[in-house]
Amino acid sequence: MTESEQTHLQTQAASHEGMLGKQNEDRFAVTPFLTGGTEQIHSVLAVVCDGIGGHRAGEVAAEMGISIITKDITTGDSDQPLKTMEQAIIRASDAIYKASQADLGRSGMGATCACTWVIGDRLYTANLGDSRIYLLRGSHLVQLTTDHTWVQEALDAGLISDKDLMDHPNAHVIRRYLGSLKAPEPDFRMWVFEEESVEEALSNQGLILQPGDMLMLCSDGLTDLVSDVEIRKVLQDSPLAQAPDTLIDIANQRGGHDNITVVVLKVPKKRKKAAGKIRKRRLLIGCLVVFAIISIVITGLILGTRLRRERLDEVITPSPTLTLTLPEEVPSAAVSRTSSPSFSLSATPEPTAESISPLVSRTPWPTNTVDQ
Repeated sequence: MTESEQTHLQTQAASHEGMLGKQNEDRFAVTPFLTGGTEQIHSVLAVVCDGIGGHRAGEVAAEMGISIITKDITTGDSDQPLKTMEQAIIRASDAIYKASQADLGRSGMGATCACTWVIGDRLYTANLGDSRIYLLRGSHLVQLTTDHTWVQEALDAGLISDKDLMDHPNAHVIRRYLGSLKAPEPDFRMWVFEEESVEEALSNQGLILQPGDMLMLCSDGLTDLVSDVEIRKVLQDSPLAQAPDTLIDIANQRGGHDNITVVVLKVPKKRKKAAGKIRKRRLLIGCLVVFAIISIVITGLILGTRLRRERLDEVITPSPTLTLTLPEEVPSAAVSRTSSPSFSLSATPEPTAESISPLVSRTPWPTNTVDQ
């Protein structure tokens, strides 16, 4: 594990003792860190513990639960997240139980636990007791966890109805918690869709989160007084920085009879700016490629033209000078009356003053060589 000052999720949390002057026995922690070997993956661990036992013992149990679970998971094996979470929760429960036995003032202390571990974009959850985990996707809010209370078990068994839940005397009798004599069984069921089987709920572990998804962990001080519909509306309509405080204020306005803790995690939406920068970068690269191609073509044309000109210069020589050669004077006896001076075209270059044709005399041509 490598600690990270930055998280790939947006987070906000708040906790309040409520309106009855009770000691705040809720504890929470949000820890960003990097997992994996050479390939580092961003992770976020969020844990909420609600202490039970009274006389400040619940506060101690919640603090121990947060500390041990956070340490064990962030230093554990991220390749086996469920096993790592299970071992951390059982070790925390055992430590709390031993501490309660060592001090009579802390006898019977314990704590609930709601734990989310996001590795990259995958979600893993575990819970004990009645602290809950919710997922908001779009406009749909779903409670991912099941309360481990007497009334919930009675409801699942069909012994009571929904309307009996809030006012039932056993509403807050916890059936699973940190610090129990027998090692508790962490609940890894993740209820995402309606009418799922237990096997299907377990198979939802590793759920891929989507941009805009929100996770909320909370203690029962919130859910006792604020409905799921109200939670959904606040998470949808409020800025993330205000959502936990807004939910706590609603609970306190309705009596705030217990400690209230709310932790919210949000998967950032894809930034338009970042997408715009990518498009601009691609456009720039495309322009540079086109410019380079055009430059190569133009350079090729220029070089080709020059090469053709050089070849033409080598092939083409200056045109020969056409000269008219008049015969020199020949002896009159050799000239017939019908003969006339002969003319010939020569393709040879015009002789210079120093050159003498071997076929002609040096004597100039007479003006009266032809008989009348």
